[in-house]
Amino acid sequence: MIIALIALGYTMVYGLVELINFAHGDLFMLGGFCALTLLGALGLAPLPSADQIGSATWWFSCAVLFTVVPLFCGGLNWLIDRLAYRPLRSAPRLVPLVSALGVSFILLNLGLFWGGVPIEAFDMGASAAAPKDFPQLVSNTNLLGESSFILFSPKDLLVICVTLPLLVVLVLLVTRTQFGRAMRAVAQNPTAARLVGIDVDRIISLTFILGGALAGVASIIYAFYNNTIFFQMGYRVGIDAFTAAVLGGIGNLVGSVVGGILIGLIRAFSDQYISTEWTNTVVFMILIAVLVFRPAGLLGRSAKEKV
Repeated sequence: MIIALIALGYTMVYGLVELINFAHGDLFMLGGFCALTLLGALGLAPLPSADQIGSATWWFSCAVLFTVVPLFCGGLNWLIDRLAYRPLRSAPRLVPLVSALGVSFILLNLGLFWGGVPIEAFDMGASAAAPKDFPQLVSNTNLLGESSFILFSPKDLLVICVTLPLLVVLVLLVTRTQFGRAMRAVAQNPTAARLVGIDVDRIISLTFILGGALAGVASIIYAFYNNTIFFQMGYRVGIDAFTAAVLGGIGNLVGSVVGGILIGLIRAFSDQYISTEWTNTVVFMILIAVLVFRPAGLLGRSAKEKV
């Protein structure tokens, strides 16, 4: 579900401008660093006391996180589009793709510098590249009982209760609203969309903001679940999310979630029954097989392009 949540951001942007935004994973990483910085400022990092969990301070901190971090990531994604992608709208597709790789490296190094800031939440910046401990703000207690063979914690419930409602909201946004109709029009034919009065640049900018906000939400959920962040986590998790988006059918919101769940299951079974050394190989072998026999992905649709 975490992979699916990140894959939704890839899909939103690709479905509109057919750009694989490789910087999305690193934007997700910066969201995690922003969240930890905010917790440090609010007094819940590096480690909250037991009486703070569930208190008014805890609820206020969570509200701040789920407000500020998506706004930060959405604004940063808008800035990236404005400076790095919009000037290349009419360029060959390879050009903005290379630009996206460049932005990814910039954000990666920004995360490295951020990790070296001398604040208590980052261990006074003693080692910028070291993983940062994220406070445990959600319990690990087994909701099914300590004697149960199945572990289902509040963390697992949180991931599901965030990802699935977000998927429903996004599907309704795209299919039932005027903004969604404008998005689909721009995705289908930007020139025709301009002719009927749609502000194409504005729609694309709003989509980048929405995709960035999704990365911000995903970064918070990831940090809550794993209790650690590091400057390279965007690349690592981003590769899985991109693979999930392609596997499910990039540009298809439901397909991204299905692909994320499949990638997560494949990784889990590979780790358990084969070896962790072979997990990446297994994932990409399955991806290659899907693309060979169904290039549009599991839920994607092949479309003819007139040239």
